Amino acid sequence: MADEELFDGIEAVDMSKHPSGIVPTIQNIVSTVNLDCKLNLQAIALHARNAEYNPKRFAAVIMRLRDPKTTALIFASGRLVCTGAKTESDSKLAARKYARIIEKLGYPASFKDFRIQNIVGLCDVQFPIRLELFQCFSGEFAHYDPELFPGLIYRMVKSKIVMLIFVSGKIVITVAKVREEIYSAFEIIFPLINQFKKKTRSDFSDEATTALVCH
Repeated sequence: MADEELFDGIEAVDMSKHPSGIVPTIQNIVSTVNLDCKLNLQAIALHARNAEYNPKRFAAVIMRLRDPKTTALIFASGRLVCTGAKTESDSKLAARKYARIIEKLGYPASFKDFRIQNIVGLCDVQFPIRLELFQCFSGEFAHYDPELFPGLIYRMVKSKIVMLIFVSGKIVITVAKVREEIYSAFEIIFPLINQFKKKTRSDFSDEATTALVCH
């Protein structure tokens, strides 16, 4: 009974899809839609709730929703960029809500060409990584300059996926169009990363103990 309570609500990892046992978490989905009409951004910012517009800083209205929790960038051309959603369905729902708000303000807003432009995933392999060695063995696909950026930038060979790999073991996976690309990219990179696991003091202690026993 105790075990059932402990694991109640915890979803088991599908090892056929995630052999590493790690499932990257979707952190952000960026989508775009064409409202197909010209917009007066100043008027929208004055009449819409949770909207701000500062043309000297950025040429778009910034609008926010609480549910789904997202932010939209609305341009005078009618282009809308929606960020912050955690699922594809929430991203589309939020974009529709923004379009509806614009429509209620008196614009003939449509909902055309909705597309997911970028999905960002995050995971933690739970061990530190020797990034210098990883870069040496990864050749042109990896770039690491800790003076400019603390993470190693890895570009996948057969896709446009880009990974930011940090010494701590945290990995950011981006430039995906569907979440399956996030999952498959991680499963490809995980065995490589595992080869460059940074050994801790306890690891060296275990090796020393093993060596003494064996000899």
